[in-house]
Order: sequence, then structure tokens, then C-alpha cells
Amino acid sequence: MTQIVILPHVELCPDGAVIDAAAGISLCDALLENGIDIEHACEKSCACTTCHVVVREGFNALEPSEELEDDLLDKAWGLEPNSRLSCQVILNETPLVVEIPKYTINMAKEGHTKK
Repeated sequence: MTQIVILPHVELCPDGAVIDAAAGISLCDALLENGIDIEHACEKSCACTTCHVVVREGFNALEPSEELEDDLLDKAWGLEPNSRLSCQVILNETPLVVEIPKYTINMAKEGHTKK
């Protein structure tokens, strides 16, 4: 099991949380399975930035991001060097500390879909 510390987020987990999740699943799935309703507008297909998180601890133990994720992250609100899309982070045994940014950009919801 992987321990994940989620820093306080005013809407999703005001007091923060500590959860245990199975290695081999995505960080997004782990959050959702533990009642942290992180937005995932593209249904975890790496097509938006709504599940953006900042990995405060454990970042270097994660598999590197791929080019598609990097391209999407460039559009994320509050991008930091240790930002990731939680749908693309596959958990290993390394404990993580993650922060869910205060805001998210949902291109479909905000009327910015491609025509």
C-alpha cells in the first residue's frame, strides 16, 4: 500500500487527508476511491487538466511524465515544476504528499471546446 497525504483543499478536503492506496493504480483513482472528488472532466484519458495536482513529496520516485501530459500541463492553472495530472500518475510504494490546486481549468465546461 502507498500512503498519500493530501494537503487541505477548501472544497475537496478542508482538513486534508491521509489515505492508503494500492500500488499500480492512478493517483486520480486513489483519490476518488477515498472520497476526494477531484475533477476529471475527460474521464481520466489525459485530455484535459482538471485533475492537476502538485506533488510536494515523492515526485522524483514517480515515472516521468510523457509528452502528451507535459503539453496539457502547460495549460494548467498554477503550474509548478512538480505538477502532474493525477490520472497519469501510477502509484508505486513511495509515499506521496500532494496538493490539489485551488482552481482548475475545464475547457469543455467553460465553452472552449474545439470545433
